[in-house]
Amino acid sequence: MTRPRIVVKIGSQIVVRNNKLDIEHIDELCSLIAELFEKYEVIVVISGAVAAGLTRLQLDRKPVDNRQALSTIGQPLLMHLYSTALRKRGLTCTQLLLTVDDFDSRKRCKNASDMVDVLLAQKLVPLINENDLTTVGELVFGDNNKMSAYVTHYFRCALLVILSQVDGYYDSDPKVNRDAKLRKVVHHVEPQELTLAVKPDGIYAARGIVTKLEAAKFLLERKEKMFLCNGHDLTAVKEFLLGGNHASGTLFQPEGEASPIFPTV
Repeated sequence: MTRPRIVVKIGSQIVVRNNKLDIEHIDELCSLIAELFEKYEVIVVISGAVAAGLTRLQLDRKPVDNRQALSTIGQPLLMHLYSTALRKRGLTCTQLLLTVDDFDSRKRCKNASDMVDVLLAQKLVPLINENDLTTVGELVFGDNNKMSAYVTHYFRCALLVILSQVDGYYDSDPKVNRDAKLRKVVHHVEPQELTLAVKPDGIYAARGIVTKLEAAKFLLERKEKMFLCNGHDLTAVKEFLLGGNHASGTLFQPEGEASPIFPTV
């Protein structure tokens, strides 16, 4: 039986705690990846290179060149932690650094997709991040939510899973409205939802919920699916992907589409 191919995107705030890389939680995330790898082909989109760099060098992160410098410090730190934790579980990871130009070029996009096919066929774990150093101007993908949507679509994946600091997508801001209700299934992202003035929780996130909605909208328009859930408490993602139980989190799926089919072996 062919394993479904999924993308797991790990948000920057998930791997940083108290201005330090959360080594213990990165280890837990790698344990999750190893569990998922038994049932899925797993591509991991990571973010947090700038945040990781800030743990070693305090620079003003607003200037683009400072962010690029921080990312060159933080990316090796992240890769070392992921590589070490995955190796403990018998897995080898690889590093792919991409830019928006790679997806705009049909040839470059195909080359990257073909490489991912080779890596997954060899039971390797592709770790993808934005190549901040060669990105001109603003860092295009921000917290990599948009990149993860591109990877899902262009690398022929069945589902994007975004692990975030939020439990899912609410009908209003739960930090302001105690009666806010979690939307378990969403079929459409309306244009006005993309203008929400929702601020991220800390200095490490790019644009909060809005970039996640942009990723969902991109996929929904292409009849593809996305699942948004909490990345600190991994209960929801395990129940959804390993148990086929949608107890928490928000599933963005096209109207009339069946829920994701989970492996039974």
